[in-house]
Formats: sequence, structure tokens, C-alpha cells
Amino acid sequence: MQHTGLKLRMAFVGTILFGFYSALALVALSVFGTGVWPFVAVGTLLFVGVQYKIGKWAALRSVGAQDMPEGEFREIHRMVEDLSDDMGIEKPELKLARMGVPNAFATGRKGAGVVVVSTELLQVLEPDEVEAVLAHELAHIKNRDVVTMVVGQSIAAMIGMAVQWVVILAGDNAIVDWILGWIAGMVAQMLVMVFVLAISRYREYVADADARQYVGSGDPLARALQKIQVSSENAGETRIDSSTAALCIFDSDKSLLRRVLATHPPVEKRIERLQS
Repeated sequence: MQHTGLKLRMAFVGTILFGFYSALALVALSVFGTGVWPFVAVGTLLFVGVQYKIGKWAALRSVGAQDMPEGEFREIHRMVEDLSDDMGIEKPELKLARMGVPNAFATGRKGAGVVVVSTELLQVLEPDEVEAVLAHELAHIKNRDVVTMVVGQSIAAMIGMAVQWVVILAGDNAIVDWILGWIAGMVAQMLVMVFVLAISRYREYVADADARQYVGSGDPLARALQKIQVSSENAGETRIDSSTAALCIFDSDKSLLRRVLATHPPVEKRIERLQS
């Protein structure tokens, strides 16, 4: 399935993010002089690759993901292999993690993807529902939107830190300067994240549609989303941090800030689209 809308959004947001990074590079040149331009140039070339690797590693580490033994989870490996063949991508690595809530996420790119499934999800869902969730995560790898999310979050964090230190260094090191710097950095990071969120919510709808296509019906994923939402509301503390939550099939964080800067569309709307 071709997703022109997603590709156009990714191209637009990628251009905006590159603009933010270029502005940061220009600030570095103005502060430290043009003599540092070789370091800025090399840093620009290495930035995407390094941030992608760090983002992928951090997501896996944050939930303590471990390899999923094929002998013990043969049926899940078979599902992923069949779905990967249908989507025309290489079978990604499969990992298992205790997240505290039923959830799953994908990270990486085509040929180097990883799908992480929580043990809680396998306990809650039926086999056809698990297959639909796996199809959703594989769709993210197929559509290459994971890389944009990981790099976008990294650029937002970098811009936030840069603004924070500019405000601090511009002051006289009073405690108020540190507080103002922290606030300014948070605001700058959120402003950059607005552009990332423009992709984040839309990509969930696209992956849902792909899952419906490849499993033959939207009903299994709709039932899975409903069960995941109910189980998450009744669950205790989760091990999923905010950065990794943006990659998951369901964001269980219901704080006011997360609702304002939602990375996922409402489950009710997703279910409605899947069943329409």
C-alpha cells in the first residue's frame, strides 16, 4: 500500500527539523568562529546515524528487552516471518520485555528492524489479535517512519539543551538564570516536538490501515486496542519512558501534558476507522 500523505508529511517535517539543526549549527559558528566549521560539517554528517543508533539502543534498554527464543515462541516467529514476506521486508529481530502494561513497539529500519513485545500483551491477547499488533509494528518499519520519530526526538532534545545553556550563560549564574534556562529549554523542545507530533499521530492511522490489509480484517486489531486500553488503565507502574511511549502501539501515559502533546490519536477513533 502506497502512503503518499505519510511520505509528504515525513519530507516536510524532515525539512523543518533540518532547518532547526542548521540554525543550531549557525549559532555554533557565530559563537566559536568559522574555524570550527569542519567540526560542524562532520558533526552534521554523523548526527543522523549516531542519534539513530543511540535512540534505538535507548528504547531497547529502557524496557530491558531480551531476545525472544524461537523455540519457545515459534508461532510468533512464524507470524512475523509470514507478515514480513507479505510486506516485502526482512524479518526483524524479535524481543520480549516486561513493560508493566500490554504493549509493543518497533524501532530501526528496513533490514535492521526490531519489534519488542511485552509479556503482558501476550497474556492478554488472543493469537489473531497478537498477529494484528505485529502487523501494525511491521508496518512502521516498512513505512520508515520510525527513523523520523527517533531522529526528531533527538533534535528536539538537542535544541532544548542548547536554548537552556544560552539562557544560563547569558545571565550572571544566579539561581533564577538556571530556572529560566530550564523553562526556556523545555518550551523550545516542545515547540520542535510539535512538528514531530504531526507525523506521530498520522503514522498510527497508517499502520492501523496496513495491519487491517495484511491480516484481512480490522476487527482483530480493534479488539486488541480495546483490551490494551482497558488493561493499561487497570495496571500499575509502567517501565515505558516518554520517548519510548511515542513508539508504542498505545501510549499509557494519561498526564495532562501527554494529553496536550499526544503522540497517538484517541483509541476510539482508531477503532472506528478499523471497523468502518
